[in-house]
Amino acid sequence: MHRLYCPLEGIRGNKITISDKGRIHHLSNVLRMKKGDAVIVFDDTAGEYDCVIEQVDPVKIVLLIKKKIAAVKAVVPILSVACALPKKSKIDDIIDKLTQIGCNHIIPISTERSIVRLNQAKALAKHKRWQKISHEASLQSHRRDFAQVSPLKDFSEILSGSSAGQLKIILTLSCDKERLPLKEVLLSNKSGDILILIGPEGDFSPKEVGAALINGFIPVTLGPQVLRVDTAAIAAASFVRLLL
Repeated sequence: MHRLYCPLEGIRGNKITISDKGRIHHLSNVLRMKKGDAVIVFDDTAGEYDCVIEQVDPVKIVLLIKKKIAAVKAVVPILSVACALPKKSKIDDIIDKLTQIGCNHIIPISTERSIVRLNQAKALAKHKRWQKISHEASLQSHRRDFAQVSPLKDFSEILSGSSAGQLKIILTLSCDKERLPLKEVLLSNKSGDILILIGPEGDFSPKEVGAALINGFIPVTLGPQVLRVDTAAIAAASFVRLLL
């Protein structure tokens, strides 16, 4: 059965109204859906609705709610991945894959050694694109919520915004302090929610690693191989979700 998203403001009583032109086009012209067809709708709170299409026209699609399925609170830790912008457009693929894996919060970051630099206008446009990618991946993977994708942040913002209640991990190739295997750190986790930092090509700078350690981050290794940024992000998030 097809799934689609509707913001809470489009849900009134036992009716859901889809007014976004892109979604109307997709439902009526791509999926060829018509009156009487069944669909599942989910909202901003991870609530789901079993619906049937009541009306289809060029400006709106109206759905009749047959049953509401209450949102289920996740019992697994909230997983946040802060990833440096890699070269080319690989961040798009990273966001898509992390959303499918079940990452809750994706934070593109700018670091000292980042090759890709975005001005304010480009960063704003990219953020809109990243949110769209996350929404589409959420629908495709049948998530009951969206992965939250933050606007581009500086490395220092991640450190200052991190919480003492998180298990804070930094993936790095070199560090004065011993790097621990990811599995060992996860199994000893008593903090609950998890934040993983992933650096750019060339790794984090020694200054950044030192600042992260001062802020309570644990240096971690994924093994002897040197992984690309996108591979490291997907591998780390996959391992967390599979283990926990």
